[in-house]
Amino acid sequence: MPRRSKLSMLFLALAALFAATSGAFARQPEIYTGLFSSLGAGGYDVVAYFTQKKPVEGSATFATEYKGATWRFVSAANRDAFVKNPTAYAPQYGGYCAWAVSQNYTAAGDPNVWKIVNGKLYLNYNTEVQTMWNAGLAKHIADGDRNWPSVLDK
Repeated sequence: MPRRSKLSMLFLALAALFAATSGAFARQPEIYTGLFSSLGAGGYDVVAYFTQKKPVEGSATFATEYKGATWRFVSAANRDAFVKNPTAYAPQYGGYCAWAVSQNYTAAGDPNVWKIVNGKLYLNYNTEVQTMWNAGLAKHIADGDRNWPSVLDK
């Protein structure tokens, strides 16, 4: 077999292998942390959204791990509250933009663009996106709930 044919066959075999396995590696992490970070909610204290009604940066002194991300808090009390019941405080859709998830894709969630709805924390990409999300809030939450977590496979 000529050298060129062997190279062509090797290339085709590698392309087929890549095509067969690429979907296995496509799933995005359940918690959005950014490209070069391991911080859930960008390092903001997710308990503070509920207790202080504003975003507050957490401290590495009061940190815990949850679902592959590091979560920071302003106090041991906030960290302990999160550890006791992380689903009560962690942002919906893993901290990805709630509007994007409602539209069946993912985008970064900004911890400074947030809203608590029915006792759940949601983040959005920016204030313009949040305005669109707010305009049809109930529908967007229902759509996001329906799309989550399968949207991570796209």
